[in-house]
Amino acid sequence: MDKNIKVIIPAFNEQNSIVKVIQDIPKEWVSEIVVVNNNSKDDTEKAAAEAGAKVLSEKRQGYGYACLKGIDYVSQQKPQPDIVIFMDADYSDYPEELPKLVQPILEDSMELVIGSRAIGERERGAMTPQQLFGNWLATRLLKLFYGANFTDLGPFRAVSWEALQKINMQDKTYGWTVEMQLKAAKLGLRSTEVAVNYRKRREGVSKVSGTLKGTILAGYKIIWTIFKYR
Repeated sequence: MDKNIKVIIPAFNEQNSIVKVIQDIPKEWVSEIVVVNNNSKDDTEKAAAEAGAKVLSEKRQGYGYACLKGIDYVSQQKPQPDIVIFMDADYSDYPEELPKLVQPILEDSMELVIGSRAIGERERGAMTPQQLFGNWLATRLLKLFYGANFTDLGPFRAVSWEALQKINMQDKTYGWTVEMQLKAAKLGLRSTEVAVNYRKRREGVSKVSGTLKGTILAGYKIIWTIFKYR
């Protein structure tokens, strides 16, 4: 691969899954895997480092904080990346599908590619009813307010470095994914989706859908973010 592709993985208490994620990323496609340890209380940092990732530490709790830490790190590198991939650390995504997300950028000049679980194959129980409804509502509001054609707010995504700089991400917590998509629409960036598969979490509990508090906070922040940028 002649493109400089970086992978950023925010991780909070994922010692049992992060190694699998790193191992399944096709190494011939990426120049570096960056895991941002987001104040984990377990051995996530050690496990990720032993698996070969560059590990950063972000003590401020929040998905967006961790992603921003990763972006700041790669922004200081020379040369800067051509493409940045974001994915979760819980092994629900299929990291080996990474080329599917990169190809529309390489071949069709796309700037943002969302891995859509809505049009892909999902294991039974991989997404909770509240996740499914939340995605349905959020993507329809994105269509209504911004003219954006998305079916999912999936965390597995690829974005060109130039586009990521234009988007100028700001959210520190649960509004991260929707902020990227609505700003891409507002800026008129070339965006698309590809179908990705999604499996049920094998270890631990989701920080969002796994608790009532997480579900409520995430839902509120996503909707608030959609209206904030309108």
